[in-house]
Amino acid sequence: MKAKYHQVPKQTNTTFSIRHDILPQFGTVWHYHPEIELHYLIKGQGMRFIGENIADFYDDEVILMGSNIPHMWKGNNQDDDGNYVEALVVHFHPESLGKDFMSIPEIKVIRNYLIMAQQGLLIIGETKKKVQKLMIKMKEQTGINRIVILLRIFELLSTSKDYEIISASYINENFNKPDQARINNIFTFTFNNFKNKITIEELAEISNLSATSFCRYFKSATKKSYFEFLTEIRLNYACRELLNSDNNIKSIAEDSGFENLSNFYRHFKNYMKMSPLEYKKVKYID
Repeated sequence: MKAKYHQVPKQTNTTFSIRHDILPQFGTVWHYHPEIELHYLIKGQGMRFIGENIADFYDDEVILMGSNIPHMWKGNNQDDDGNYVEALVVHFHPESLGKDFMSIPEIKVIRNYLIMAQQGLLIIGETKKKVQKLMIKMKEQTGINRIVILLRIFELLSTSKDYEIISASYINENFNKPDQARINNIFTFTFNNFKNKITIEELAEISNLSATSFCRYFKSATKKSYFEFLTEIRLNYACRELLNSDNNIKSIAEDSGFENLSNFYRHFKNYMKMSPLEYKKVKYID
């Protein structure tokens, strides 16, 4: 599941794009692009992959993703009409309003917020409701009115605390382009192989580092060890399987990449503060 560069289509007479999708399914390619993406999920449920995070998505979500963070949505089954997902999607290139626009003093707060959005932000609370209304209004507007609404959205977001960071391990503000490429290679390899045994030697080879240097590099970049990161990926996957499949816990543990059941139970209880069976029951009741 290697992230692919995606060329976001844009009309030549517009500064940015807003798209209203009503589809049987989202595209299932894990991809990235330099455009900032504001995603209002009107209808649909399934799993989303953003950076190193795997989580469920539901109706009514609003997510902001900064430049170049890999992402993908995988919806559940279609409804009777064949349409399962509906979304308003805005794509805005940071240089759309000119290379120097994001450097002017008045935009500093917005610029800093969009840097933070490179980790992926789930917008919540009253801010989410306001953004949803503005996005619907933006869709009906043309010309400069769309730009005004977009800047209003960015101003609203950047002055609000109504957000949750989705992929805290993904970005390091000191990354240069080679670092971004290296960490992306590590993440894509991990997503593709987390169900199997992974060795530091394999990771060091794809990173062009020694094993010792790889461990030091990854800890510096993500503030956690690689195996802490890998365990979180496996547990995220296990949580989804506990909720969405009828497989027994032993099968889920093995399919998630854990060597044995006791190891799975130990990590799960440490991470979720409850046993897998308790998690399944609590979420079912919820």
